[in-house]
Amino acid sequence: MSIKAAKASDRTGEADLHDRPVVEMRRRGACPALAAPMPTGDGLLVRLRPADGALTLSQFASLARSAAAHGNGILEITARGNLQIRGLRAETVGQLAADIDAAGITVPEGPAIETSPLHGIDPEEISDPAAMEMALRSTLHDLLASPRLAPKLSLVVDGGGSFGLSALSADIRVVAQSHTDWLVAINGDGETATPVAIGPAEAAISAVGEILSLLATFGRGRRARDIDLALLRVRFPAMDGIRSIASRAAGPLAGLHRLENSKTILGVRPEFGQMRASDLVALLDLAKARGATGIRLAPGRGFYLIGLSADTVPAIQIAAAGHGFSTQPGENSEHIAACAGAGACGSAFYETRALARRLIAVAPALFDGSLTLHLSGCPKGCAHARPALTLTGSAEGYGLILNGLAADLPDERISGGRIDFAIERLARTIEDNKDAGESTAACLTRLGATGVSKALRQE
Repeated sequence: MSIKAAKASDRTGEADLHDRPVVEMRRRGACPALAAPMPTGDGLLVRLRPADGALTLSQFASLARSAAAHGNGILEITARGNLQIRGLRAETVGQLAADIDAAGITVPEGPAIETSPLHGIDPEEISDPAAMEMALRSTLHDLLASPRLAPKLSLVVDGGGSFGLSALSADIRVVAQSHTDWLVAINGDGETATPVAIGPAEAAISAVGEILSLLATFGRGRRARDIDLALLRVRFPAMDGIRSIASRAAGPLAGLHRLENSKTILGVRPEFGQMRASDLVALLDLAKARGATGIRLAPGRGFYLIGLSADTVPAIQIAAAGHGFSTQPGENSEHIAACAGAGACGSAFYETRALARRLIAVAPALFDGSLTLHLSGCPKGCAHARPALTLTGSAEGYGLILNGLAADLPDERISGGRIDFAIERLARTIEDNKDAGESTAACLTRLGATGVSKALRQE
């Protein structure tokens, strides 16, 4: 469904989004869709997922220009591969929606359904997730649009292949098992989700509908984790006998990828998942001139450029680096989740991206791949919803949380003027205390809050 057909959620009888100057403000934790943006420290934020996660280069460039005209020109790609536009105002949200419509971008209403990013391109793909998404939305339209579903309900459709979605957790997972059969599982990632049904597309869609009906009956805000196992067995009596084929997790996003059919794709990551509209437009213009034909948004805070010939990739990579994009695998920035930060968000108490660069330069011990470093400008923790090594900002300085969320009580408080010292001391502590073969995450766990606090307080 196009933006023109999207109605404000939770209400009926209202005009189309273009005709509605008043924006409904959503509570934090809700999904900030176009029909109901979320207020943040730098204005309103909109999160959207184009149909199939696919865009043409012209569409992506149009979206970037609209973000600059109607917002603050900052776009972000989330860990789940969805697109965020920041700095909007109540009176400009409708203008953004009109630009999206004019560009021919379709944003389905209802929950985002994340599909394998290289659907239709990956020659190892088992079955087409884009077709399954379309069938789910068509058959279960009324259920998916129910205001009784949780705003952040997550659905994944994984077609298999070499760029699978097994690392993504979701309320409902639909995973290709063969050309004809699909597995339906709930509450988890590719390893932890509980299988409930398996069969042809029609049976899988029916099972998803059953789960959505259960969640709608429970009431708004309930998630798949709230469904009692005994109730599941009543609804799906064959679930305990299901044996599934696990899909593969995608490898590093950034870099050159050659598919089995000799096609070339280039994975691109904006630095820390955030980009300026002008940088994005410049990169897209160059990529289009060099033969790129499409964009696929991807989990891991980035996107794939489709259609480049291998000989054009080096020039694109050089240009991308100059505009703040990573196109090489294994860079330390892959392990940092940073929010917009001060200067881009009025709620933030420090410049997260500047601190991220400082950490990369002086604390290489943190980047062995064993942990995620979450830099949150305030205790809201918008950039990362899972436990991590977290530095959160406040009026008094910084809070260091060894393995938790930005909202947790800090294990150590650091005054603003001591942050550089603390970073260097933390890095040295890890280097001095790591046992042979021990990861940074394991070392910090062994040292614990007491050991780390003692090290940071030493002069």
